Amino acid sequence: MDKSLSHLRSTGNQDGAAVLDTSQGTLTTLNPTGALIWRALEHGETEDTIVAKLAAETGASADIIARDVRDFIAELRKQNIFPA
Repeated sequence: MDKSLSHLRSTGNQDGAAVLDTSQGTLTTLNPTGALIWRALEHGETEDTIVAKLAAETGASADIIARDVRDFIAELRKQNIFPA
């Protein structure tokens, strides 16, 4: 993940994840799917890779998953916890 986001701390388990923004003093909780996407983003995976992985794991439509992943990332950006 971008070094400019060094103010973020995250932890997770099978139930999801939590992302602490130390500069804003906010805590964002993520469900298991959100946590999977977050970890993938932390490891530098692209949106396309994340979509393909989720489609393979769930059998859901890649088009629907792509929309959901884009919306999720847009929400992270809105909360200033993912670079634009």
